[in-house]
This record gives sequence, structure tokens and C-alpha cells, in this order.
Amino acid sequence: MNKPLISRRVLLASTASLALDSLAQAQPALSASNWPNRPIKIVVPGPAGVGGDIFARMLATPLQEALKQPVVIENKAGANGIIGNDAVAKAAPDGYTFLFTPSSSIAINPILQPKMPYDTAKDLAPVAQIGLSGFLLVAHPSTGFKNLSDVVNYAKANPGKLSYASWGNGSSGHLAMESIKSHYKIFMPHIPYKGVLPALTDLLANNIGVGFVDIASPVPHIKAGRLTALGCTGSSRGPALPDLPTLTEQGFKFDTDGWYGVFAPAATPQVIVNRINQEINRILATDEFIQRFASNNMPRPPIKSAEQFAATVRKDVETWQNLAKVARLQID
Repeated sequence: MNKPLISRRVLLASTASLALDSLAQAQPALSASNWPNRPIKIVVPGPAGVGGDIFARMLATPLQEALKQPVVIENKAGANGIIGNDAVAKAAPDGYTFLFTPSSSIAINPILQPKMPYDTAKDLAPVAQIGLSGFLLVAHPSTGFKNLSDVVNYAKANPGKLSYASWGNGSSGHLAMESIKSHYKIFMPHIPYKGVLPALTDLLANNIGVGFVDIASPVPHIKAGRLTALGCTGSSRGPALPDLPTLTEQGFKFDTDGWYGVFAPAATPQVIVNRINQEINRILATDEFIQRFASNNMPRPPIKSAEQFAATVRKDVETWQNLAKVARLQID
């Protein structure tokens, strides 16, 4: 009595399996030839109008022209990039979601956040490097500061009276100033902001005297005299501020460069990763894009394959980790 029922179930299961196999065979394999066929999303883990958002939007227009599909920027700010990074780490690896994020969110967050919601090394695949530069130490003009020495001398003479801003706990700006404090044995309270924009807003309003901000967004304010640039990190001066010495030139060696990078969910097909990398590199090499980078204080972008960028990520993670240990960086 039970045998026909069992046979019927087996038959139904076999039929369903054959149907699924046929459907899978009917679907074309994901490849550079049939991708993309719908809009692509690039997540920026910060607010609109500053830092990575500026460069991501610069890239989006020529990229959508190359791919013949809309490229949409989605801002997901918060937690020093963790919210936006996590959204991409958990996204479908189908070639339609990418991340545009700074090096600090990749290299420093895992050092300081013991309970990360994702594994940076395992869940995000490096696709392309966008730029190579430092970031800016700025002050409100009313402070009278002109360079790093002015800040150090004031902090030594007035312990604890001068606070500094960064764009978040564990940001590269936070790490840089903690390194300065450790080197010069000064005490300056840290005021972490939720991104560059609120930090920049308070600096412009003179609610805080000095702070680290990104390489691009403060440039118009510096040129208009609303902020004073005191120095920049990294291995070279910014092209939009060629007279501004690096911190290394001012006697404090901090020539580690930062970058912006495009990442994908880890299981994204390599053929898609390579295609995006090639299109981005072609855009970066154009005279128009080089000039636009320079106007936003970013030196000529390096051209790297996805594999070369992955090697850069691994090296820089080690470098920033060592810097964090030396500075004894801790979350405030």
C-alpha cells in the first residue's frame, strides 16, 4: 500500500530536480558579455559632499557610460564606515553592488572593533584602487596656528585646553593625532565626529580649534581663508595645495598614504571584478580625470590590477596595525 506513494514522491522529486536543472541550463552563465543588464549600486559609507563621496560621484558618470547602465551612489554613513561596508559584505555577489571606501575603514576598523559584523579579509574582495594621498590637519584662523609646531607648542604650554577633531573613533585622522601626541608627549582630548562633514562644520564655526579632515572637502574653505591648513600626511604634497608641507617635512614622520578603494562582495565572479577594474583604470588614466583629481587635491591615481590592489590592501593593513600599536590607539 505504501510503495506507490513512495514511488510517486520519488517521481515528483525527480521531476522537480530535472526542471531545475533545465532552468539552470537555460540561464546564461554570468560573464562579462552578459553583464551588466541592470543598474549598478556603489555604496559610499559616508555622507554626501565630502571625501569618498566626491570621488565616487566623479567616477560614476564615466563608469555608467562605459558599462551602458546607470551607476547609482548610495550613502550609508556611520560607525567609521562599518555600516556601509557591512551592507556590501552581506550583499548578493552578483556584480550589481560595490563599495567605495577609504583605507582606514578597511585597515584600521578590524584593529579597534573586536566585534565586527563582517570579516574584512574574507567578505570583501578588492577591485580597484582610487587615488593615493594623505589627509589634512586644519585649524580655525582664530587659533593663530600656522603649522604643526604651533599646535604642539600650544598643547605643551596648555595641557588639556586644546581638543582636536577627527571624523570618527578609529579613523586615520584619529590615529595620526594620537601618534603625534605620543611622539611629542602632549595631552589633547579627542572629539570624534560621525563623519568628516560634522567635524568640518564645527571647525568652520570655531566650535573646535583644530582637527584632521579629508584631503578634498576642506580645500575651498582653505583657499577662501575660512580654515588654515597646517600640514598633510602622506608621502607627497597635495596638487591643489602645493605650498602646504607634509608632516614629514615639518619634522614628524607620517608618510603612510591612504587611498580610496572599490570592493565587491567576496564571491563576486572574477570576470566581473576584472571588468570593473579595467574600466576604472581606463577612466583613471584619462587626462580629464587626472585634472579633476588634482583640482580636488589628489595626486595622479595609480593604475593597478585587482590582484595588485589586493596586495596593497594586505601590506597597508599590516602598516596601519603597527602604527596603531605604536600609538596605543584605543576607542574613546
